[in-house]
Parts: sequence; C-alpha cells; structure tokens
Amino acid sequence: MNGRLSALDESFLAVESATAHMHVGWAARFRPPDGESAPRFAELRDHIAGRLSRAPRFRQRLAPVPLGLNTPIWVDDERFDVNRHVIASRSRRLDELVDSCMSQKMRRDLPLWQICIADQLDDGRIGLVGKAHHCMVDGIAAVELGSLLLDPSPDPPAAESDRWRPGRIPGPGRRLVGGILDRLMEEASLARSAALLARSPGRVREFAEQARRAGGAVAQAMRPAQPRAPVNQPITAARHLAWFDRRFADLRRIGKAFEVSVNDVLLAVSAGGIRRFVRDSGAAAAPLKTMVPVNLRDDEGVSELGNRISFVFIDLPCDEPDPVRRLRDVHLEMSERK
Repeated sequence: MNGRLSALDESFLAVESATAHMHVGWAARFRPPDGESAPRFAELRDHIAGRLSRAPRFRQRLAPVPLGLNTPIWVDDERFDVNRHVIASRSRRLDELVDSCMSQKMRRDLPLWQICIADQLDDGRIGLVGKAHHCMVDGIAAVELGSLLLDPSPDPPAAESDRWRPGRIPGPGRRLVGGILDRLMEEASLARSAALLARSPGRVREFAEQARRAGGAVAQAMRPAQPRAPVNQPITAARHLAWFDRRFADLRRIGKAFEVSVNDVLLAVSAGGIRRFVRDSGAAAAPLKTMVPVNLRDDEGVSELGNRISFVFIDLPCDEPDPVRRLRDVHLEMSERK
C-alpha cells in the first residue's frame, strides 16, 4: 500500500514548525465494565497492535524523493515497533494526558501517529489520546482510526492472525525516477485538459468563471489577519486542553429553528466567545479572519485515509453584539464562500 503525498498533504508538512505542530487528535475516557477490573496498559497496547492490520498506513513512514523533485511517498517501516507509538502515561487526569501528548512533535522518520494511554485516572476510568499528523489523516479519518480500535460488541470475533512483513523499500534512484515520471504524467494531464478547453468554448467560459471565483477566494485568504491583540499572539510548543459542554441536541435545535447548519451555530457561538474574551481584555471587538475546514468526502470515501478537505476563509462577526444577527451573518458568509 504505497502512495505519494498530494500537494495538500505535503503542505501540512511544509508549514509545521517547532511551535506549530500539524497533528490532529482526539481524546476519550473509558469506564471499566461493571464488576470487572480495568485492563492495564500492556493489555490495551496488545489490543491496539492486534488491529493495525485494518489500517496499513499506520505501519508506514515517509520516504523523500531525492532533490525534492516530487512529494514524498509512503513506504513500510522496516523497523516498526508498536512500543514507539502506544505510550504509557502516569497522568491522573484526562486534561494532563492531552497536554503532555499533544505538546510533543512527532518524529518524521517514524510512522506519524501515536496513542497515549493513562490506565489509572483519578475517577477510575481509562484515558486515551490519539494523534496523527495532518499529512496522514484529516479530522474525519482520525475519527475513523478510533473506530478501527473499538469493537462494535462486547464479544467480538477473535482477531485475525497478523503476519505482517514490511515490503521492500524503493531505493533513492527508484524514488527519483518514479518522482520524475509522476511529474511528467501530471504535466501531460494538464496539457490534455488545456486542449479540451480549447475545443470547447462553453468550457472555456465555465473555466474563466471558476478562475474568477478562485481569484476572489485567494485574495480573501491572503488578506492579513486582524486584530493581533489579544488574539494571534506568538505561541509555544505547549498545548492545553479546555472544554465547554453543550448537548448536541441543543445545537441542532437552534440550527433547525433558524434554518442553518450546526457548524454555523458553532461558528456563531465561537464568535460570541471571542467577543467576550476580547472585551474582557480591554480591547475593542473586531471581525476575526478565520480558516474553516470543509469536508469533501462522499459516502464511498468516508473510510479512506489522507486529506479530503478544503478551506474557506470567513470573518467571524465578533463585533456584532446581537447573537441572532451573528448567526445570520455567519450563515450568509459561509454560504457565499462555499
């Protein structure tokens, strides 16, 4: 199961820095079955290891193309060791576990995922945090990883025997030739597309309209983000988990009442929260440029790894005091951007 990073996937590698980690993650707490003791770390690690055959990408690492002539490819990690990826933690609280796991940048020479487990939280539950680099999975696929690790029933069938052996890794010369050939095929495909456009005036007009809209989107994306203070301050590598509980049914009911999506409701609530934060800091509230991911997966591709997303840039109406108008403004701008 080899493959080449897409341009979008590679961009998540390119923008990563010592303080801006480009992994996505999820956290969960599990209550032991009634009347039974909680499984310990070793048992949980072996449970996860026994299911890695369901996700071959998680035993692969990146191999660069010499001279950077194309994006890296995925190859089997010939030194794969589950103990490098399933890590025990002595944290007693879930937020401590999240902070320690998500604050660590992952090594590029290993498969780009990790699961941190605290098997003795103060509340008697088990804490688990999973993370994977954004070049490997988007948010939807990260959730799919969780489904690979969990069984749908208390008595699942026995795990299949896993006799995985790493495949042969292409040498630098082969990766170089493959990268050049793939690049030539991409350019040939672009040339064919241009020829088809030239023979179809209707398609030319359609392409021109798409280019006009794309140009507007790029201009919006390149516009500097304001304000700078108290948001958009320099950051460190440390991450800290904070959360606010709200029943999903409440968000869905609000969206239905105003004929908007749940995402619109979340963005409007976020705008209200930022507005309060800025005003409590003594600054004047202003619109906040925000990058919003948009899922592009269809029903057939829901289980595929890799990124199937795009982004839209909107101005959160943090300067609007009325919550209903904030919701309307968010909905209108999201509809226009999409």
